[in-house]
Amino acid sequence: MTNEQWQILLDVIAGKRVDPLPTGFIIDSPWLPGWAGISTLDYFTSDSHWFRANVKAVETFPDTLFLPGFWSEYGMCTEPSAFGAKCTFHRHELPFADRIIHRVEDIDRLKVPNPEKDGLAPFVLNRLALHRKQIEQAGHAVRFAVARGPLNIASFLMGTTEFLMGLRTDSEKIHTLLRIITDYTIRWLDVQKKQMDTIDGILILDDIVGFCGGPDFEAFARPYLRELFSSQDVSVKFFHNDADGRACAPFLHEIGINLFNFSFLHSIRQMREWTGGQVVLLGNIPPRDVLAQGSPDDIGRAIRKELNALEDPSGVIFSCGGGMPDGVSTENLRAFIDAAGKG
Repeated sequence: MTNEQWQILLDVIAGKRVDPLPTGFIIDSPWLPGWAGISTLDYFTSDSHWFRANVKAVETFPDTLFLPGFWSEYGMCTEPSAFGAKCTFHRHELPFADRIIHRVEDIDRLKVPNPEKDGLAPFVLNRLALHRKQIEQAGHAVRFAVARGPLNIASFLMGTTEFLMGLRTDSEKIHTLLRIITDYTIRWLDVQKKQMDTIDGILILDDIVGFCGGPDFEAFARPYLRELFSSQDVSVKFFHNDADGRACAPFLHEIGINLFNFSFLHSIRQMREWTGGQVVLLGNIPPRDVLAQGSPDDIGRAIRKELNALEDPSGVIFSCGGGMPDGVSTENLRAFIDAAGKG
């Protein structure tokens, strides 16, 4: 993000009215490689391809905020790989991390990994270090430390169904697992921030939070998320959960979150009510059915519908309800930015 874009984000979080209405999108490996005309495998294995794809995005769409911006990542594999998960990579598909916990007793074998040495995290860090000068010469800076959330990582290590069942059947072991993962994630965020002194935000992504009802969220997600978001002294505390957001929404402000990307199944108006208007909202048209597969007219109608339902658009950054999906064209993204800008 440029200094000007970062200031826009800070102004929105501070409650200031920004004109034109700001737009922003989470962009990473599901969208960038295909849009840039390279394979997913090239994006992950070639630093030059990764850099050029990100530069192409920020230069093609200078009037929107790309979050986190120049995201160095390996899909869902970065954090699970540190725990020893086997990662399977494909040329044109996202990678996948295999389970390492087959019985709850396996949790007792886990140790807190070292993010500077274990798994793919050192490659993430080194990519940023190698390209820092080029990123800054392009007028941008790395602003966020990024990590998957504790429940998300646990679901890869254990299996989603098995993890969710464990909340009920083996709650003590699950807390042990989440404690280990949270300790690692705090270290991982800290290492990123120490390496890149331009970082003044954290982004935590955890869709598994959306599979928890109220009691499970309060017991198994809330305390660990609070630790993560209080672990770094930064200006922007950004949370992504594009599954069901009703259980987490009332607690976001108390957890320390000030920016939330949520499911398109909830309207901006609903989410503003559930969060008490205390969190900036990033959303919220359907990512696949409208932004990727709809026409520019469909996108304009969807944005007008959300805008017409809001008495005050401050505290909103217009986006899709989730990360940028595969297949969003340049034409559709420009249509979105233009429609939101006309307010």
